[in-house]
Amino acid sequence: MEPTQEIPWHVRSAQEVGEVLGTDAHGLTQATAAARLERYGPNQLEEAPPPSALVVLLHQFRSPLIYILLAACVVTVVLGDFVDSGVIAFTLALNALIGFTQERKAAVSVRALMGLVAPRARVIRDGRELELESAWLVPGDLVMLESGTRVPADMRLVSATALTVDESLLTGESISTHKQTEQVAATTPLAERECMAYTGSVVSSGRGRGYVVATGGTTELGKIAGSIRLEGEQSTPLEERMQRFARLIGITVGVASLAGIVLGLLRGESIADMFMMAVALAVAAIPEGLPVVLTITLAVGVSRMARRRAIIRKLPAIETLGSTTVIGSDKTGTLTENRMTVQELWAGGRFFHLGGDGHLEGLAELEVEAGMSLAEHPPLYLTLLAGILTNEAEVYRDEKGLEIRGDPTEAALLIAGDRLGVEHEAVRGRYTTFAEIPFEPERQYSASIRAREGRRFVFVKGAPERVLRMCRELQGEAGPVSLEAQAIHQAADELASRGLRVLAMAWRELPAEEPPPQEVREPEGLVFLGLAGMMDPPRAGVREAIASCREAGIRVVMITGDHATTASAISHELGLAAQGAEVLTGAEMSEMDEQALRQRVGTVSVYARVAPEQKLRVVRALQQAGEVVAVTGDGVNDAPALKAADIGVAMGRAGTDVAREASDMVLADDNFVSIAAAVEEGRITFDNLRKATFFLVSTGAATILVLLAALALGWPLPLLPAQLLWLNLVTNGLQDVALAFEPGDQGVLQRPPRRRGEGFLSKLLWERTLIAGLVMGLGTLGVFHWELMEGAPLPEARTAALTTLVLFQMFQVGNARSETQSVFLRSPLSNPFLLIATISTLLIHLGALYFGPTQYVLRVVPLEDWGMLLRIVAVAATIIVAMELHKLMRRPRA
Repeated sequence: MEPTQEIPWHVRSAQEVGEVLGTDAHGLTQATAAARLERYGPNQLEEAPPPSALVVLLHQFRSPLIYILLAACVVTVVLGDFVDSGVIAFTLALNALIGFTQERKAAVSVRALMGLVAPRARVIRDGRELELESAWLVPGDLVMLESGTRVPADMRLVSATALTVDESLLTGESISTHKQTEQVAATTPLAERECMAYTGSVVSSGRGRGYVVATGGTTELGKIAGSIRLEGEQSTPLEERMQRFARLIGITVGVASLAGIVLGLLRGESIADMFMMAVALAVAAIPEGLPVVLTITLAVGVSRMARRRAIIRKLPAIETLGSTTVIGSDKTGTLTENRMTVQELWAGGRFFHLGGDGHLEGLAELEVEAGMSLAEHPPLYLTLLAGILTNEAEVYRDEKGLEIRGDPTEAALLIAGDRLGVEHEAVRGRYTTFAEIPFEPERQYSASIRAREGRRFVFVKGAPERVLRMCRELQGEAGPVSLEAQAIHQAADELASRGLRVLAMAWRELPAEEPPPQEVREPEGLVFLGLAGMMDPPRAGVREAIASCREAGIRVVMITGDHATTASAISHELGLAAQGAEVLTGAEMSEMDEQALRQRVGTVSVYARVAPEQKLRVVRALQQAGEVVAVTGDGVNDAPALKAADIGVAMGRAGTDVAREASDMVLADDNFVSIAAAVEEGRITFDNLRKATFFLVSTGAATILVLLAALALGWPLPLLPAQLLWLNLVTNGLQDVALAFEPGDQGVLQRPPRRRGEGFLSKLLWERTLIAGLVMGLGTLGVFHWELMEGAPLPEARTAALTTLVLFQMFQVGNARSETQSVFLRSPLSNPFLLIATISTLLIHLGALYFGPTQYVLRVVPLEDWGMLLRIVAVAATIIVAMELHKLMRRPRA
């Protein structure tokens, strides 16, 4: 049988696995290993190359709006109008340059999964121990594991001595897994396969050996990497809205151009003139500045979010946050701290609650009645003492802060002792080790025999029911008392009901004739000391952040690999779900088809014991139900769901590189609280995009009306293509970009998220766009016709029409600052960029009328008739009246 054949390794015995892989306790021979390396390749993950600069550049031209501008550029070149074609080409180049620069800055050149493969491994070959690069491991190699090492490949364990492995990066479970060598059932979830060790996990304590059963892309980590690659990029709601909007603009351009050509030909105009008319209509209808303002607005959002500890990797992800309806969050390391802490102790028949967050900092003594010291409560002191002495973990401080080595559960006991005055280093110094019984899953306890001043004591720590069977008495305030098993069971059940992992402690002094260490038997006749309840505590501020999300119309769900009881307790404590709310487990999900799952995701808020592929199913089911899904996480197990979600949010500090590379946004402070702030910024960003789009489209509608009406009436073109580009890029361009800096409206987080199918502009804004287009178009036509009737030359009449539209834009940009609020209620100083841009627009336009080169390019002349200028200002001011009346009439419905 081939070493890489897909067989359930965890259901086979260690001996059978060795036979299948053609190996034994002496390991592979060097010749066999070399042959397998040639056949199966190195133990490393495939690295996808980053997109080339050319691919990123060409990506900037993938838009119907850009296609139309390219066609207009070609037509003007064919017709010999090189001035207009040059202006259009400059527009295209500017947009491509900005987009290219932003994408290259966001591109990631190194795949983070490579960093998770352990650099070195200890292996036995030809009966000798060797150390080699983990890349050269092959199926069948016998690898040795010890505390602190990273598992270099997927392994079937053949020996395990007090071996615990931290698999939280793969499973999401914060408690280290105790390993053993007996096979398990075929249906056992990955998180419970105690005879297996997987790539990327870390040995917390103990030692072991195992046969390599999978390397590189065939490991569980490699499968996750493969699912990320297969997932591909998802279109964000912003990109979908932009595509629909671009199609609408394209149809508008096509219809307007065709109508113009037909009207012109019916009136006997030449084909060449009609092509120029079509180019003018295309330039008028397309908001050329929109791609630029889109990129700049998103870049402004990036800057704002960075100040709020959220780093955006992909620009459209900013707006997606504003559309999010469901946040699917991992528990371990995201909602919680990924650090076991002792929350409660029970000793002497009483409960003690540890305040603070479990760090060494914080309370210096117990939260009990005033004046009580630890020395006055022997059962509690002895409980802490037993937790320290039956313990192999290490806790120390370095320049990075608190560092932990060993099992997180045992480290939590050391920290609890230190916080309460029982310093573990001093205690270990006073009690020397005589003998130890290491923890094994089948044993369910660990024991340590300690000597002090000629006396020997046995301390025991383990599962409450197992430790209780070894005990005869209960430690009381004044000494041992009769054992009350029912009270102990009741206390343990109460702690477990709160989602705590419960350990029991016991002890007794040994008589002098106790056997030597090599003959240590199971302890008996012990005195029961107390219970310790531990959990991975919620992060500070997360409860409030979840409440803020709920107020914003966003549902938060927990998707974790941890146990259902723990997930339920944490979700209740965070206000994410009611006490006793339904928890959907991975085992239950495996029995459901996609339709059944879609029906459940609408009501279930807690998912437990979920494998990575099941997390993907949850995300997709939510998306199929019409939700815009954001997924948060920090582990390798979160990466596929991060990639598939509408927006993936990874943790920046404690998160893995894999999760960060699969995400769209990274939280620099690992704080779920920052998501609420990011949602607010996302909504503000989209609002500003919508304001800029309304501003651009309404003036574009006015120019289309001007051109088509002039053609229908048999008038000369009021505006030339270069003048239209001047409007769309220079005068419009300054002001629409300044709208990107508009502060958010009040109550932005109190309104519900936008629907996924909602257009780029709301129905109200489309209505307002038509009204604004009519007012500005008719006003411009009126000024143009008036000047012609007054005997003004055609260039002067065109200059008057162009200036009228420029002033219309200046007034309209103020109307665009709010969808419902009056322009007179918005302080011009609240957005100084817009104030400066508006004044600059007027000065630049007036300068262009008197500067020779711009006069030639734009075909404009100076306006020196003050009466004409006053008429232009009066006509342009009518847009304020029209928009204020519309806001007043539509405000109740808005």
